[in-house]
Amino acid sequence: MKTMIIYFSESGNTRIVSKTLSENLNTDLIEIKDLKKRSGFFGKVFSSVDAFRENKTEISPSNIDLSEYGLIYFGTPTWAGNASPAIITLIDKCDLRGKDIVLFATMNGSGGRSAIERMSEKVQARGARVVESFTIKTKNKSIEKIEEDSLNIAKLLDLSLYNY
Repeated sequence: MKTMIIYFSESGNTRIVSKTLSENLNTDLIEIKDLKKRSGFFGKVFSSVDAFRENKTEISPSNIDLSEYGLIYFGTPTWAGNASPAIITLIDKCDLRGKDIVLFATMNGSGGRSAIERMSEKVQARGARVVESFTIKTKNKSIEKIEEDSLNIAKLLDLSLYNY
């Protein structure tokens, strides 16, 4: 069995964390794209509402075959204390029976824990087991600092233990 990191990133911070982890842990990596326009002031407001209500969105790729993977990471930015609609949409589509899951959320301030708690409920309802989770604060941090924090968390939690 292999390991996969699946993430959605709006500003690029979750992408930095995901790529850093993938390179360090030697995993496959897929970025989910949200096809809904979310730019501008109203785009941000409606994005927060969509996240709060767990509204589904159109994503690309729309489905991922996870049959070869035993361990899957799901990464999301935190929007108003919630996981992004893109990652929630994907989780609700995936067959996660028997999979081990690591959840992570990037955040500017707070709310990452509540986003992870809801993602955890969703993946467990789909038959998966959450083996680890973490948050990373990214506000006002350089790319290098986000990469450093990602590597420190991987070492602290010894995420390599979970790799397949």
